[in-house]
Amino acid sequence: MIVFQSTQDKVLAALQAVAGIVERRHTVPVLANVLLRKTAGGLLQLTTSDLEIQIQTEVDLGGDDEAFTTTVGARKLIDILRTLPADQLVSLESQQSRLLLKGGKSRFTLQTMPAADFPLVQEAPSFGPEFSLPQKTLRQLMGQVSFAMAVHDIRYYLNGILFVTEGTRLSLVATDGHRLAFASAELDVEMPRQEVILPRKTVLELQRLLSDKEGAMQVQFAANQARFTLDGMQFVTKLVEGKFPDYNRVIPRNHPNVILLGRTALQAALQRAAIMTSDKFKGVRLLLEPGVLRVVSNNTDQEEAVDELDIEYSGPSIEIGFNVTYLLDVLGNMGQAMVRLELADGNSSALITNPDQPDFKYVVMPMRI
Repeated sequence: MIVFQSTQDKVLAALQAVAGIVERRHTVPVLANVLLRKTAGGLLQLTTSDLEIQIQTEVDLGGDDEAFTTTVGARKLIDILRTLPADQLVSLESQQSRLLLKGGKSRFTLQTMPAADFPLVQEAPSFGPEFSLPQKTLRQLMGQVSFAMAVHDIRYYLNGILFVTEGTRLSLVATDGHRLAFASAELDVEMPRQEVILPRKTVLELQRLLSDKEGAMQVQFAANQARFTLDGMQFVTKLVEGKFPDYNRVIPRNHPNVILLGRTALQAALQRAAIMTSDKFKGVRLLLEPGVLRVVSNNTDQEEAVDELDIEYSGPSIEIGFNVTYLLDVLGNMGQAMVRLELADGNSSALITNPDQPDFKYVVMPMRI
C-alpha cells in the first residue's frame, strides 16, 4: 500500500502545516505522531492534536486510492524530509506495522502506532454563526495585540487574546495587567455579541499558519471551543475559561496632553536609553516640556543616558516613568511613520495610538522611578 508518492516540497509543506502543535515528548506517546488517513477518493488526511488543539488538513499526494489509516512520528518524518532535495520524489509505503519512506537511494523504516489509539478532540455539538475575514486582516490584528499577552500568569484568563464580535465589528484585546493592546476590524456580516479567550498556544500557532494572502478564513465560536477554516485546513481549539477584564474601563479617554512624534525617532531614543537601564529594572523617564521631550535613564552604577526630541507641544510639564520594554514592544509592532502619545499627568496610564488607524489602541501603566 503506497500512502503517498509526491515531491518532497509538497509532502513537507503538508506535514509542517499541521505539526506546529506536536511536541517531541508527550505524556501520551501517540500525540507525538501525526494521524494519516487515506480516503477511498485518494486524498490523504493529516491530523495532529495535543488534546487542547486539533489541526486537520486534506491534500492530494498521489499514492494508492484504497482506504488506510495509521500514525507515525511527526517530527521524525519532518526531520527526514528536510534532509532530502525539494524536487525529489518521495514515497511512503505500508509494510505490516511499519512504514517505509523512500527518497532517491535513501530508505527509512519507521515504527507506527495504531490509529485507534489517537485521541481526537471531541468537537462541540453546536457552534455559533460563522463569519469570515481575510487571513491578512486577522494576522495583522493578532500581530497588533499578541505581544501584550501574559506569559504563565496565575490569572490564567490573561494568557491569551480576547476575541469579541458585536454587530459588524471584531475586536481583539490582550493584557498582562501592566499594558493593554486593542485592535478591531469591520466584518461583512452582522454578528451577535460573543466573547471568547483564545489560549496563548493557539494564538502563536494561528500566527504561524496565517499568511498575508487575501484568502478568506472562516471562524466560529462555541461555548468552549473555536473553529477556524483556511486553505483546506480545519483548526479546532479549546477556549480559556474565565472573565476577561473590562477593557473599556482601562482605555483612557480625553487625555488633555497630546503629542505627535516620529515613531523611528522615539524608538531609537528609547533603545539608546534602554542601554543604561539595569537588567531587572527597565525603567525610563519621559520629561515632557513645551517644545521638547527628554528620555532619561540611569542605573545603579550612576550612569545616565539623556536623549532629546523636538516636538510641537505647549502644555504643562510632565514627568512620567515607564518600563522601556513595554514602549519598545508597541513601537516595534507599529509600521507607520508617526505615533500619537496622550497623557493626563505623571501618575496616570498613557495612551499610544496610530494617527492613521483609529482602531488600534495601546495603554501602558506608569512605573515609579
